[in-house]
Amino acid sequence: MTPAQFLAKVARGDIPPVTLLLGSETYDRRRCREALIGAHLPNDEDREGGLAHYDLSEVSLAEVIDDARAMSLFAPRRVILATSAEAALPRTAKGGDEDEDSGGSGGGSGFETLAQYVKSPTPGTAIVFEACRFDFEGDDKKKNERIQKFYSAVREVVELRRYSAGEARGILLEMAKKAKLSLGPGVADTLSESLGGDAGRIATEIEKLATFAGPGKTLGIEDVAALIPDARETTIFVLVNALGRRDRLQALQVLDTLCRDGEYLPLALSFLSVQMRMALIAKESGLKTAGQIQGHFSKSGIPMWGSRAEQVSQTAIKFSKEQLERGMKLIFAADRDLRSARPDDRVVMENFVVALTAT
Repeated sequence: MTPAQFLAKVARGDIPPVTLLLGSETYDRRRCREALIGAHLPNDEDREGGLAHYDLSEVSLAEVIDDARAMSLFAPRRVILATSAEAALPRTAKGGDEDEDSGGSGGGSGFETLAQYVKSPTPGTAIVFEACRFDFEGDDKKKNERIQKFYSAVREVVELRRYSAGEARGILLEMAKKAKLSLGPGVADTLSESLGGDAGRIATEIEKLATFAGPGKTLGIEDVAALIPDARETTIFVLVNALGRRDRLQALQVLDTLCRDGEYLPLALSFLSVQMRMALIAKESGLKTAGQIQGHFSKSGIPMWGSRAEQVSQTAIKFSKEQLERGMKLIFAADRDLRSARPDDRVVMENFVVALTAT
């Protein structure tokens, strides 16, 4: 089930007795949670006695189910939020990741307790399990499948998948419109890229910018920089520019900014990889202008807005074909090192910058 389907279901007053919110996307998780609480416990008085929170890394699944089974004279309707739902899965004998056999007959007492409750849930009580540790791609995919297997008795599973860059930008523009926030040229692109396309962070920053701007003001890049420290400098395009000029000092300074802001460095490397790969394709295809680049990728089924095409064009100008090819090899090596056992992400990225800026 998608978040939109779940929100529509709740809006109709159809409150599931048990729901699993699965995935690492924070924006839709918050919307789904708030919508269910608002529909089932619309008043502050209802929430005071009817809303309970549990962390399954601290309490057992059986304790949550026991609370759900308990009838309350003072709270005829209840919502029980159970976070860290992945912590309820049985561990392997070595105490490592979740057991591949979790769920079914091998899932242990937690699985059986949940399955029995789902067959006969307490009237008026809604349990929401939140498993937000893993994504749906790469190594996380298998881990999410294990979680789904363990919670297979739960019929309402909402998949919280991350948005693509284009989708995140569209959400940003929609949020800005609802907030009556006017964005100047390049602001949407800067925000979307500097926030890594994270819809949750975008929602937070749009709210902050709307409060700052007030009615009638158009926000420019300088306003974004004032409210979101180093937002302009944290864009991957700035890093590409520094690397293209062989400006090792600025490249390392941008990397330091990324680290201080808590950016996920493998994601930054992924953005850089896409930027350089597109620039290499543009060079090999003989594309000279941003318009040509935008048209080429759009025809290939890859959505691209004008400012993004301009960035790719500038990257293609700053790097020769040989330099781009070498850069892709270094990115591959850095990505491999970031995936190694207990990597120091910053050291890996610093080594990458030094290697790419070597004369």
